Amino acid sequence: METIVNKVAESGIVTLDLTKYLPAEASMAEFDLRPFLFREMILREKDFREALKAFDWTVYDGKHVTITCSADAIIPMWANMLVASGLQGHAQSVHFGSADLLNEKLLLQALDSIDLQEYADKRVVIKGCGDVSAPAGAYVKITALLQPVVKSLMYGEPCSTVPVYKKKA
Repeated sequence: METIVNKVAESGIVTLDLTKYLPAEASMAEFDLRPFLFREMILREKDFREALKAFDWTVYDGKHVTITCSADAIIPMWANMLVASGLQGHAQSVHFGSADLLNEKLLLQALDSIDLQEYADKRVVIKGCGDVSAPAGAYVKITALLQPVVKSLMYGEPCSTVPVYKKKA
């Protein structure tokens, strides 16, 4: 009887799953300006300031918060600044833009914390399939981070990869 050999396990390929670095949804929140607008169109400074003074900022305690507006309205820059000011002391970090942008920004920051020496002179495959996907920017960043240290870099799954980089001998 022939012994079945797992060639993938014996290949020495290290798999890196970028989705493990995605921030937890519970750690993120959006501050939407829409409820603070008059008729969902106009920001009245006096009313806005009063609403922010009465707002319970503790709902954002310890979270990464992004400021956005889901209404099609022109928002003066100082309004975002007032919200950012109100979030100080509550939010872990404050950003501007969509939840997707916040998610990508936090993922890119997390990638900076990777110990690159863990991948030195190794054959690395960046996992490319799964139920959850990482933003394209994360694949670009991990390529830039790993290429100087790895023996080879691939995309996909260990059993089916697309070569990206191979160190010249």
